[in-house]
Amino acid sequence: MSLHLKYRLIIAELNFDINVLRIFADYLTELRSKGKEAEVKTKSDYFEKEFYTLRTEIDDIRHEMQMGKMKLGAFSRDTKPFDFKIFNKENHSPLKKRLLAYKNKFKKINKEFEEFEAEWLP
Repeated sequence: MSLHLKYRLIIAELNFDINVLRIFADYLTELRSKGKEAEVKTKSDYFEKEFYTLRTEIDDIRHEMQMGKMKLGAFSRDTKPFDFKIFNKENHSPLKKRLLAYKNKFKKINKEFEEFEAEWLP
């Protein structure tokens, strides 16, 4: 059951990241309205694309985690013994790798955006 709760926590963290991306999009709108420089437009377009990619990845991971939660719930209701090795190999392990890759990319983009924002917003 603890894995089920961990999935719920990760989904909540991903929902938080969605809100961060929305706020970043608002910053982009503000930057575009204040800065007419070509560099601002180019970088804004870059970040817009990266935010979209991150959002798509979040949606995919959340969906997979929801499916995993459902499988875990079904296992807990079944009278059959839960085989964690099979679940881990087929579901949890690949998802952990995707989540780690996503988190690394989110952290990288977040840092890049903060540097960009500091340069162009007072």
